[in-house]
Amino acid sequence: MCFNLSSRKREVRRAKADEVLGGFVRKMSREPPVGFRDVLLKEGPEGFARAVRAHQGLLLMDTTFRDAHQSLLATRVRTHDLKRIAPFVAHNFNNLFSVENWGGATFDVAMRFLWECPWRRLQELRKLLPNVPFQMLLRGANAVGYTNYPDNVVFKFCEVAKENGMDIFRVFDSLNYLPNMLLGMEAAGTAGGVVEAAISYTGDVSDPMRQKYSLDYYLKLADELMKAGTHILGIKDMAGLLKPEASRQLIGALRDRFPEVPIHVHTHDTAGVGVAAMLACAEAGADVVDVAVDSMAGMTSQPSMGAIVACTKGTKLNTGISLEKVFDYSEYWEVTRGLYAPFDCTATMKSGNADVYENEIPGGQYTNLHFQAHSMGLGNKFKEVKKAYAEANKLLGDIIKVTPSSKIVGDLAQFMVQNSLTRAEVEERAEELSFPLSVVEFLQGHIGIPHGGFPEPFRAKVLKSLPRMEGRPGASLPPTDFQALEKQLQQAHGDDITSEDMMSAAMYPKVFQEFKEFDSNFGPVECLNTRLFLDGPKIAEEFEVELERGKTLHIKALALGDLTSAGQREVFFELNGQLRSVLVKDTQAMKEMHFHPKALKDVRGQVGAPMPGKVVELKVKQGQKVEKGQPLCVLSAMKMETVVNSPVSGTVAKIHVNSDSSLEGDDLILEISE
Repeated sequence: MCFNLSSRKREVRRAKADEVLGGFVRKMSREPPVGFRDVLLKEGPEGFARAVRAHQGLLLMDTTFRDAHQSLLATRVRTHDLKRIAPFVAHNFNNLFSVENWGGATFDVAMRFLWECPWRRLQELRKLLPNVPFQMLLRGANAVGYTNYPDNVVFKFCEVAKENGMDIFRVFDSLNYLPNMLLGMEAAGTAGGVVEAAISYTGDVSDPMRQKYSLDYYLKLADELMKAGTHILGIKDMAGLLKPEASRQLIGALRDRFPEVPIHVHTHDTAGVGVAAMLACAEAGADVVDVAVDSMAGMTSQPSMGAIVACTKGTKLNTGISLEKVFDYSEYWEVTRGLYAPFDCTATMKSGNADVYENEIPGGQYTNLHFQAHSMGLGNKFKEVKKAYAEANKLLGDIIKVTPSSKIVGDLAQFMVQNSLTRAEVEERAEELSFPLSVVEFLQGHIGIPHGGFPEPFRAKVLKSLPRMEGRPGASLPPTDFQALEKQLQQAHGDDITSEDMMSAAMYPKVFQEFKEFDSNFGPVECLNTRLFLDGPKIAEEFEVELERGKTLHIKALALGDLTSAGQREVFFELNGQLRSVLVKDTQAMKEMHFHPKALKDVRGQVGAPMPGKVVELKVKQGQKVEKGQPLCVLSAMKMETVVNSPVSGTVAKIHVNSDSSLEGDDLILEISE
């Protein structure tokens, strides 16, 4: 891979991280002190919840291992770097409520971009951090995916996650759709986990002009979650919209209504008021708030751990956490964060930004949305994408925006910018436009029913004769046959298939397939340090890779061969003193070699790609008759899928692409003769 940060700078930063970490390790005792996980293991979920509520002072959840890097670094932090600091956290932050280290986008990104097994991450961190509860983000009936799964998949997923060391399941739904939440809560509870039902927050309860999501709306939803038996009540402020006054009103009202239940509040610091909001929540009665270590805090991440610790010191909210240890912890992440500079949101966002109160983009989506926009050729139009995001939200009826609903709004926003469409034009031309697949499926009811219902007549115009779903989407799905799935995976990948593998395949079949093929070809790349993983070795560089204790490879990079017509290069290297070579695809060179005819805009029958992406499905054949609006193919770019519909009625005269063809914007897909 080729990024803007030089290999030399990465090496210097890695050396600095080693030096910092070495100092920490020498100070640590052999066994970590008792933590809140010991309470959980002894007392169970109900006893744990009682202990949290009875605790004197404010408790903190550390998001550095998950949401902080999802928000700041596009979820790209590797297990390699998490493992290095985990023992330090075990020894010095035993009084944390929890460490959030799994779920959300980390599950598929681990396989899709880091070529890691997400389950292995959970297993290895559990060994290194045995005394602090682990917390994950569970998308209700969507588990850790972006779609619906059969009920037995969600239950099995929670069971396997609990077996691998997960403790607390923060269960939410992207639309606060209660049936989806209840399924996730039941699955987590049946697995023996601590259930934290989290209400996704949007709007502003302190603003009398914003009545769709009022205080009464949140209190009624909380009533239902309490009836369902949640152990902890969560507020998930995914975009950082919770202002101090709103914090006092919302948390104060919840504390008055539910005096015995622990309240846990999550926010993002996008506008720069996160610390103030979380202190207001704590003063109003919240038991736990989310923070990230200082060098991984702020902006689209969580509020600063050090700031909360310092502000509560000497008060009734005292966290009991050493500020000096926070400084040491932050020093490690300051150095490590530099290794991921190409993914850092500071490339485009230099400070907090109050425009979040207008666009309401979730912190965890912000950097991913920027990378998605860049991959679609909209990197220089990100300001327009943010404005279009607010307009897309209005088109969809002012919905709650968090994965996967936030992705739907983001897909529509980029579609609007890509095609230079205003909100009024989208509404007017809705019947003829080829909308992203996520938008179509949302309007069909694939992720549930939004508060206030679907927007009309926009929905009717987009769907036309397409079917609508009623009720909980996953309820109609047949259960997955795990025995058949296991046999299928054994045939494809050998007999060594685990229950963890089956869950990965059930959630992300194509991503898991590609991950297994990569792992079979290249082995456990998580053994490489981050500089080598991202940049690759320099010519004549010697390095070691420890596959396991006592098994180390000594490698020296020697030379690169010429580029072949297939876009490959022969790489020469020494492996334990033996000369070797391997053919490797030069993906950058292949992009530069790309040539494809463009669709002519003034020729009605020529259908061009509405965005850069890969053809994942062709729905027509040459010679086939098609009607105007009929689906022709599906394109995918950075998890955004778009159905390309026919602009005219006629016959498919020529197809210029195949499945898996990589296209740029306006590349010719096919020609239709009218």
